Amino acid sequence: MWSHNNNDKNSPARGFWTPPASWRSQHSPAVAKMPMSERKERVSSPSCKRDIFHVIHKVPSGDSPYVRAKHVQLIDKDPSKAVSLFWAAINAGDRVDSALKDMAVVMKQLDRADEAIEAIKSFRHLCPYDSQESIDNVLVELYKRSGRIEEEIEMLQRKLKNIEEGIAFSGKKKKTARSQGRKIQITVEQERSRILGNLAWAYLQHCDYGLAEHYYRKGLSLEPDQNKQCNLAICLMHMNRIPEAKSLLQNVKASSGSKPMDDSYAKSFERACQILTELESHLIVKQTKQDEKVHQRSAGSPTTGNLKEFASSPNGDVSGFVDSRRKCTGVFNDNRVLPDEHDRRSYWQNQSENEKKLLCIQ
Repeated sequence: MWSHNNNDKNSPARGFWTPPASWRSQHSPAVAKMPMSERKERVSSPSCKRDIFHVIHKVPSGDSPYVRAKHVQLIDKDPSKAVSLFWAAINAGDRVDSALKDMAVVMKQLDRADEAIEAIKSFRHLCPYDSQESIDNVLVELYKRSGRIEEEIEMLQRKLKNIEEGIAFSGKKKKTARSQGRKIQITVEQERSRILGNLAWAYLQHCDYGLAEHYYRKGLSLEPDQNKQCNLAICLMHMNRIPEAKSLLQNVKASSGSKPMDDSYAKSFERACQILTELESHLIVKQTKQDEKVHQRSAGSPTTGNLKEFASSPNGDVSGFVDSRRKCTGVFNDNRVLPDEHDRRSYWQNQSENEKKLLCIQ
């Protein structure tokens, strides 16, 4: 505090005024001598600290069986022990719906998807009605992981029917969902598009390419989705519609422009391009071999059996190759252009006619 007394000539013109001894007695000596860090710790209560801990680690507060299971799952990171504690929470009736779903997710991580499916089927009747839809979503992922495609398709068809009949979302147009740990609002149309994409992927895994294409195109009619476009391209490759597939992938690449592709569809694009590159290489190699066979047979005297075998060989058919594919390698090349399908067929028809003429001459 500044002090300046005009009446007192002996006092300095300006300076700091020392507070009286009574001033210190009005404040706690312990607080005055305490370091600032310790003062903050005293101000913040233990309950406040616990709240911050739960927010950071996304662990519910309390000491119930379900809370202990979540702590072991997220903090201790012991999935096997967490499964046992989630079972204890279910048996104790403590937040059964959350315990059942979380336990199924942990079992999926432990490659125990089939066990998780049976657990959900056995205990979902204990869960409230408004949690059944989210339980169905967990079941779909479990069916996908365990390779139970028919059951996955049946579940997805049921969910799609609920949307069309207005049963989903409890009749509302929006609902709150979680995506990568964040709460988001999704509309009925977005959910419909998502289910159509999952249904198309299930039919693709089931080798029902016609239905897969139908549901992919239906989903794309609701909203643009590069991931669906990439998977549709793979579907078209399985049906030997290579030019259409290549055009789709070129559109996906053009949509990103000079920017890096979004992670949501970058892997799908890479996988589709690898398959396309391998198919192109296979067609070129196969065509070259067949050209060599034609040249050798034209130069010699081919037998009728060999000619019939050549004439009946599939031209440009790569469906068997696609189905037997196990691992894809390669890079997508915009400059590589597949030969026209019509020209290919005309070429092989002319070759077959020339072979028949050689037989007639001999």
